[in-house]
Amino acid sequence: MVNAKKKNNTKKDKSNFEEFKLNGHELVNKIKELIKAGNIRRIIIKNDKGRVLMEIPVTVAVIGAVFAPILAAVGALAALLNKCSLVIEKK
Repeated sequence: MVNAKKKNNTKKDKSNFEEFKLNGHELVNKIKELIKAGNIRRIIIKNDKGRVLMEIPVTVAVIGAVFAPILAAVGALAALLNKCSLVIEKK
């Protein structure tokens, strides 16, 4: 179950935001897929009530071994969630 919404900021800040509604078990795979696709600045994980649970600057996350522990933390968080939102900030 993936629903995507796009939000645009002002023209000054050329970032776009996409929001995906996911089940917890889909979270890690979706993050891997989005990072491979590229041009992502930040990943925000929210619970079903909209509260931010984790925020990951992807520029830091994609630097080799740093990504593995972050992905492990996301996996642990996903195990606790039934439904969540994944907000992606793109360049």
